[in-house]
Amino acid sequence: MAFFTSAIDVLQKLVIGLGAGLGVWGGINLMEGYGNDNPGAKSQGMKQLVAGGGVALIGITLIPLLANIFA
Repeated sequence: MAFFTSAIDVLQKLVIGLGAGLGVWGGINLMEGYGNDNPGAKSQGMKQLVAGGGVALIGITLIPLLANIFA
């Protein structure tokens, strides 16, 4: 059972890290869009920022709940 708990912890950290990375990338694209006055880059950056936050939120809330199902 210790292996399963360890795997869940690693999965949670991986999902949160991917979400944070996507959010940072989206923030950079958003700022780049504001700097160049490019509406397409602003839109893409905002979508990436929100998607990264959503993925990180899934990692924070949903993965521990899934771990409790199997415990």
